[in-house]
Amino acid sequence: MLYIVGTPIGHLADMTFRAVETLRNVELIAAEDTRRTAILLKHYGIVSPLLSYHEHNEARRTAELVQKLQNGMRLALVTDAGMPAISDPGNRLIRACIENEVPMEVIPGVSAVTTAIAGSGLGGENFYFGGFLPNKSGQRHKALERALESGVVSLFFESPHRLLKTLRALEEAAPSQPLCVARELTKKFQEFQRGNASELIAHYSARPPKGEVTLLIAGSARTRNEKPITSGGDTDRIA
Repeated sequence: MLYIVGTPIGHLADMTFRAVETLRNVELIAAEDTRRTAILLKHYGIVSPLLSYHEHNEARRTAELVQKLQNGMRLALVTDAGMPAISDPGNRLIRACIENEVPMEVIPGVSAVTTAIAGSGLGGENFYFGGFLPNKSGQRHKALERALESGVVSLFFESPHRLLKTLRALEEAAPSQPLCVARELTKKFQEFQRGNASELIAHYSARPPKGEVTLLIAGSARTRNEKPITSGGDTDRIA
């Protein structure tokens, strides 16, 4: 049996009872970063062994793990935070288990997406989750244009090093559009900053953002569009 286990996105107390019991009773835990997962396991007194399973080794490790599962092993899959396969490694193993008819069970947990939606005040009747905004400027700007035209709330993960550049692009294209930056969700310095692009630029120019950032763009149509977002270059690398 493969157990796909959701883990806390920040606050260790957000672990569910079911997730704790599952990790205690499996024979092996495949983890995105064994060092980070070890902190979680120590907090809950879990001694199940760990094996690294991340984007750089999942191709070669998947067949090995499927073989263990077919031989009767109880295996848990976790990532650094949140749910495996949601903007994190895991889908390759899940697909392999489906193809090989290995039974699976999902153990749900806290989500950065739903936490950000609930705290943003932008409404959550309909929304679009776009994962991480692309590194390349042209692709990133196209994603923002689609969000502004979508009519639903859009959520993206963004690098704190790129947040101001993204906000400036939104300021140029839709200066009145309601936005929210949800940062360091469930952690000690959690914050929700709400306002238009200019207001958020002023805030983060004075207080450079750090940590995990979720950007939310309101679902209403643009009230004013001076000109479409244009690319400022081929690629922006995260510092």
